Amino acid sequence: MSTPLEDYALLGDCQSCALVSRYGSIDWLCVPNFDSAACFAALLGAPQHGRWLIAPRDGNPAGRRYRDGTLILESDFHAPGGEVQIIDCMPPRTEEPDIARIVVGKRGKTAMRLEFAPRFDYGSIVPWVRRCEGRHGTKHAATMIAGPDAVMLDSPVELHREGASIVADFEVSEGQRLAFVMSYHPSHQTAAKMPDAEQAIQRAEEWWRSWSDRCTYRGQWREEVHRSLIVLKALTFAPTGGIVAAATASLPEHLGGVRNWDYRYCWLRDATFTLYALRSNGYLEEAKAWNEWLLRAIAGDPAQMNIMYGIDGRRRLTEFELPWLPGYENSKPVRIGNAAHSQFQLDVFGEAIDAMYQAQADGIEPNPDAWRTLKVVTKYLEHAWHEPDEGIWEVRGPRQHFTHSKVMAWIAFDRMTKMAEEKRERRDAARWKAERDALRAEICAKGYDAKRKSFVQHYGAKHLDASLLMIPLVGFLPPDDPRVVGTVEAIQRELMHDGLVRRYLTEETQDGLPAGEGAFLACSFWLCDCLSLMNRRNEANELFERLLAIRNDVGLLSEEYDIEKRRLVGNFPQAFSHVGLVNSALNLSRVDNPAQRRRGM
Repeated sequence: MSTPLEDYALLGDCQSCALVSRYGSIDWLCVPNFDSAACFAALLGAPQHGRWLIAPRDGNPAGRRYRDGTLILESDFHAPGGEVQIIDCMPPRTEEPDIARIVVGKRGKTAMRLEFAPRFDYGSIVPWVRRCEGRHGTKHAATMIAGPDAVMLDSPVELHREGASIVADFEVSEGQRLAFVMSYHPSHQTAAKMPDAEQAIQRAEEWWRSWSDRCTYRGQWREEVHRSLIVLKALTFAPTGGIVAAATASLPEHLGGVRNWDYRYCWLRDATFTLYALRSNGYLEEAKAWNEWLLRAIAGDPAQMNIMYGIDGRRRLTEFELPWLPGYENSKPVRIGNAAHSQFQLDVFGEAIDAMYQAQADGIEPNPDAWRTLKVVTKYLEHAWHEPDEGIWEVRGPRQHFTHSKVMAWIAFDRMTKMAEEKRERRDAARWKAERDALRAEICAKGYDAKRKSFVQHYGAKHLDASLLMIPLVGFLPPDDPRVVGTVEAIQRELMHDGLVRRYLTEETQDGLPAGEGAFLACSFWLCDCLSLMNRRNEANELFERLLAIRNDVGLLSEEYDIEKRRLVGNFPQAFSHVGLVNSALNLSRVDNPAQRRRGM
């Protein structure tokens, strides 16, 4: 039985992430980077697929929390005869990734159990185990090596080998602190010096709090916004500035289903929303790094532009399946890589150009090559917007003339027209204005159903799509336009269930995959933003509080929510969901209002 997603907390060092359950087991860790193969993959299988457990032998979790402004987790346990706390942290990286875990005796004496079982290559490779000399005065350590990978565990208690795992049974008394450190290194290199756990956690706390103190948000939902921004920072790949969509791969959109995708990559469409969330809260350095990553990613032939890229900007994200993993709650297949990377999705051109436009408006100094790159992209778009595409949701079916895609192409021409006018390049401005106007006329004629009084998913369709909520948010039409009002009300009637929004009706996806998925949380935040723009603030506030209530106990959101089972589903934690939370809080607080600002540009 898989541990529910709600029971996981995130650790991260801005290059990789780990998920630790409330029961003291680290069940997911990819090293050295977000998209490296997992050495702990129990999340997608069972303990034999790799994990690191430290917990009372006979006890129960009694609460957990992050230290304020940090990603340092404190978990409490009650056990017969005692109470303990486990402090978990991935310190900001200096050389190789480390995880520090400190067991603190709070009351009495508690019997503890440690199980350290790395399984490289997503749980498929059992490593060679060797005991070795400990560091920092410890007497006990072990290394585990297989192929290119090696990890070392430094321990203050005696370790034993149990099969291909390292175990320990020990006791911790009140006032005692026992520090464990795991460090990864390439097997062909000498292991870097392992950090002192206490010092590493202290430095991490100072680092995170210094970063958090830069946040300028002072609205009603300060704690919730701060936590989501910390998640976004943790999902940032520091060497390049790219931000991964999620920490995980192949978590299902529907429990037991087949829509299981790898989200450890960087999506172009996340760019503008993420830039708003960062810039509007004082994080200009991160916004600039993300903007620079975006410019490098889209460089080259626009016809070859991906919808997503690797954290280093690579384009080939070959998708394959892992048959040895049973999947989260038996959701098969387990997929690594993402075949959708090469899809033609028209909306990403608009997102990329809008991100550059907004960055310049925010005072982020553009790269000298930025304008030339955008002109090349727009020239390609002059022809490409006439073609059908695969749409925002990466549906693996026939191409259509998706309404949202056309709206985002309109955004591209609108922003380029304004930038050309500012640069006094009148010929280009006139040409792009003509394209913009032609697109608007076509969208309103073919993407709108007058009988339904609503825009529709694609030209000629009768059904809806939650991406249509972007129409007022990007300024295509004003929020009080009857066509916008009708669309929002139709989405509320047909795509809302128990107060949350689905992307579309899954039986209408036309991609050959079985139906079924949860409510899409980013879409629910978009509806919140639309209601706010329409001055339906009571409804917007009610929806926002509903969304806050489905976060787990440490403030994390996944991609979707299973309304019937009351479960988080999809990859976790999801950057897009947390970006939506931050921007909706700003909109409702009327603090640097992203929705009003974006549509008014």
